[in-house]
Amino acid sequence: MSKPVVAVLMGSKSDLPVVEGAFKIFDEFGIGYEAHALSAHRTPTEAAEFAAGAEANGFKVVICAAGMAAHLGGVVAAHTTLPVIGIPIASEPFNGLDALFSIVQMPPGIPVAAVTAGKAGGKNAALYAVSILALSDAALAEKLKEFRRRQTEQVLKADRELQDELKNR
Repeated sequence: MSKPVVAVLMGSKSDLPVVEGAFKIFDEFGIGYEAHALSAHRTPTEAAEFAAGAEANGFKVVICAAGMAAHLGGVVAAHTTLPVIGIPIASEPFNGLDALFSIVQMPPGIPVAAVTAGKAGGKNAALYAVSILALSDAALAEKLKEFRRRQTEQVLKADRELQDELKNR
């Protein structure tokens, strides 16, 4: 594994099932990452210190997964100029809508990108991070293009199979 360039922060260890999809993407692309459970509300000093030192520690992108008020991405973005990607975590009683609103309603000047809630959010956050990193890495950009080609072929293959099934009814 290469030196970590992506930090994945979770508001709670219970968010791990959502962000594990990101780990799989990073492993597939050979991108080093580091994960921590830090809370904007329960460990505010530690979260701010991590964010403030993220660039100096070699990180290039930070992913923040949080539910409910989902302030983790905003707190991190307030303490770094690195790109921050927020994953809204579904929780009661609003099933992630509250977290999504928190992430997308950042004040001007402190942007946080938002991806979909749930397990697809972990995967999409990682792919978004890959696309950011690929801007300055031609080999990584080519890997991303190949990933997209394979993804397209899988969908087209599934369509062909569906058409064959429907013909044989």
